[in-house]
Amino acid sequence: MRYFISFVICIALISVSSCRKDFSTIESFGALEFSKDTVFLDTVFTNIGSATYNLKVYNRSNNAITIPYITLEKGNSSNYRLNVDGIAGKTFNNIDILAKDSIYVFIETTVDVSAETNPLYTDRILFDNGDKEQNVDLVTLVEDANFIYPGKDAISMKIDSLTLDGEPTTIKGRFLNDDELIFNKTKPTVIYGYAAVPANKTLTIEAGARVHFHDNSGLIVDNKATLKVNGTLNDKVIFEGDRLENSFSEIPGQWGTLWMRAGSTENEIKNTIIKNGIIGILIDSIGSSTSPTLKLENTEIYNHSNFGILARETNIEGNNVVIGSAGQASLAATIGGTYNFTHSTFANYWNNGIRQLPAVLVNNFFTYTNESGEEIAETRDLKAANFTNCIFEGNNNIEFILDNLNNGSLFNYAIKNCMIRFNDTNNSFEGITELDFNNNTNYSDIILNGNANFKDTQKSNFIIGENSDAINKALSTPFNIDILGVDRTSNPDIGAYQHIIFND
Repeated sequence: MRYFISFVICIALISVSSCRKDFSTIESFGALEFSKDTVFLDTVFTNIGSATYNLKVYNRSNNAITIPYITLEKGNSSNYRLNVDGIAGKTFNNIDILAKDSIYVFIETTVDVSAETNPLYTDRILFDNGDKEQNVDLVTLVEDANFIYPGKDAISMKIDSLTLDGEPTTIKGRFLNDDELIFNKTKPTVIYGYAAVPANKTLTIEAGARVHFHDNSGLIVDNKATLKVNGTLNDKVIFEGDRLENSFSEIPGQWGTLWMRAGSTENEIKNTIIKNGIIGILIDSIGSSTSPTLKLENTEIYNHSNFGILARETNIEGNNVVIGSAGQASLAATIGGTYNFTHSTFANYWNNGIRQLPAVLVNNFFTYTNESGEEIAETRDLKAANFTNCIFEGNNNIEFILDNLNNGSLFNYAIKNCMIRFNDTNNSFEGITELDFNNNTNYSDIILNGNANFKDTQKSNFIIGENSDAINKALSTPFNIDILGVDRTSNPDIGAYQHIIFND
C-alpha cells in the first residue's frame, strides 16, 4: 500500500509539472506563417460531416510567442469546428508556440444547405486582432441531395432490417417506395443502408444521375425486380461512396455492392461508372439461358476491395466493359452460367496488398462443408464463356483462368482474338486442357503476353497507345463504336478502346 501511495503522488507531481509553463513568451507580432492561405474542405453533402483537415501555424522567430486570440470570424454561429493545440472550440486565447516551432489547427464542418443562401460556404480563422491580425480562409462547397434512410423504431430506436424471401435478415435497409423508383440528375441520391427494389418493380436511373452510398450501404434488386441504368456517352451515371473529398477519391471498400438477387430480371447498365465499393456488382441466378440477367454496355468498374463483378450461376452480356483493380478478381464468373463479353478490358493492377486470383476467373462449381465436416463440391453447367476481342491484363503473371471441375457438367467456352497475360513460370498449369492456348480449338488468334501499352494503369486509364500489340487485331463485330464513341468499323483494336497516340 505504501508503494502504491508513493506511485500516485509521483504521477500527480508529474501531471502538475507537465501543465506548468516554465518558459517566457512575447506577444505574437503579426508574423505567423501558415502551411496554406486557404483551406479547401472539398465538397460535402448537406448535414454530413466533412473529413478533418489540418493547418500548420509556424513561429519562425527566435522567441517563444503567445497568440492572444484565435477565432472563427463568424464566431459561435460558424458551421466550422476547430481544434487548436489539442483543444476543441471556436475561440481560443493565449496559445503558445515555442521559438522555431509550430502548432496544428484541425478543421471540420457540417452544413445544412437549406439554412444557407450560398452553397459555397466560407469563413475565416483570425489570428490576433487589430493591426496584427492575420487570417486563413476556409471554403466548402455544400451539395443538396435526396437521402434514402432505413426506417427506425420510434421507441427502441432500432434501425430496420430487410426481410428477403420472407425471412428476416441483418441487412439494414428498406424497400423503395413507388415515388422513389426514378433517380435523376437534379440532385444526387445518397443511400444509407441497403435500398431494395421490390418484386415486379423497376428502378430507373436516368442519364447524369449520381448515386452515393454511405459505409455498409448499397442497392439490392430483389427477385422479379429490375434495374435500368440509362447513362449516355456524355452524361454518365456514377455509383460511388458519399465522401466527396479528394482524399477519398481512390479508396476502395467505402460501400457495399449492387446486388442483383436470384430471380431479378432484364437488368441493364449503360454508360456508367461504378467505383470504390467492396463488390461492384454481385449477381445471382441463371434466369433465362437466352435472355441475359444483366446487360452491360459502355460501363467502367474500378477499385473494389474484393471483386469488380462476382457472378454466380447467372447470364451476363457485356460490350465495351472496363473492369479495373480489385482485391481478388476483376471478374469472377462462378458456378457455371452464361457469359458473353465483347470488346472488353479486364485490367487488374491492385496495389493495396497481395492478390491471389487472376483478373478473370471462370469456373463451374462451388464448395461447402456438410454436416459430417466433409468438403463437398457441386458443379453447374457452364453453358457459355465467350470472350471476343478482350484484354486480360494486370500485375500478376497469371491473369486468366478457366477452372473446370470435370464431372460431366457442361464447360463451353470460346476465346477469340484476345490478349492474355499468362506467364506460367512454374508450369503450375501444365497439362490443363482449358489453359492450353496452342493446342485447343476453343482458342483462336490469341496474343499471349503481348504489350497492351495502357496509358496509365495506376490511374485506371486503360486506353491503349500506338505501341500496343492489340492494334488492328480484333474481329469485326456489330459493336463498331468504342467506349469513348470512336468509330472502329474498320481495323478494330482489341479491348474497349481504339488506340490513340499519347502526348508526352
